[in-house]
Amino acid sequence: MTRSFAITWDYRCPFARNAHEHVVAGLEAGAGWQVDFRPFSLSQAHVEEGDPPVWFDPGKTSTLLAPQAALVVRDKYPDAFNDVHIALFAARHDEALDIRERDVIADVLRLHGGDPDVVFAEVDGGGPLAEYQKTHEALVDEQRAFGVPTFIVDDRAVFVRLMTRPAGDGDLATATIEKVLDLLYDAPELNEFKYTKIAR
Repeated sequence: MTRSFAITWDYRCPFARNAHEHVVAGLEAGAGWQVDFRPFSLSQAHVEEGDPPVWFDPGKTSTLLAPQAALVVRDKYPDAFNDVHIALFAARHDEALDIRERDVIADVLRLHGGDPDVVFAEVDGGGPLAEYQKTHEALVDEQRAFGVPTFIVDDRAVFVRLMTRPAGDGDLATATIEKVLDLLYDAPELNEFKYTKIAR
């Protein structure tokens, strides 16, 4: 059975990195999922009352750049999206690179099948920012999303914090995401399940 779900991301979050690595590794291992990758802005989620939305704040422009580039890749170079997506997480969290910088994003694009000139031309045209804003606002208004990663099935949305990474193990990745989906599909009565401490 093909399972369909959406999952949110912001490259700033290491737990989003964990979940998206599992999802992508599972897909590459042949998992029968239809996945809708939706950007969410942690910067916008933490805007103080009275401050301008990040979409219109010149001081926050650079924090929105990598997700916009990823949206262009998702839509124009879908075969490259998984690689670019995971590489942007890796650049931020594993390599400690500043993905607010165009040169850093351009290097990721070149390495993984995206054309930086095309991608940044789209970004500079404003379309990806408008889509980013629209997607984020819909996630907040319709799903009450507050963070990443949020998994969405139909009208149900669940914030999930995975503590492990798949380390290239497609079977492990698939099994991990299937556990999340089992709860989403089969246990809507389970509203909250959280360990009180982290096992060391």
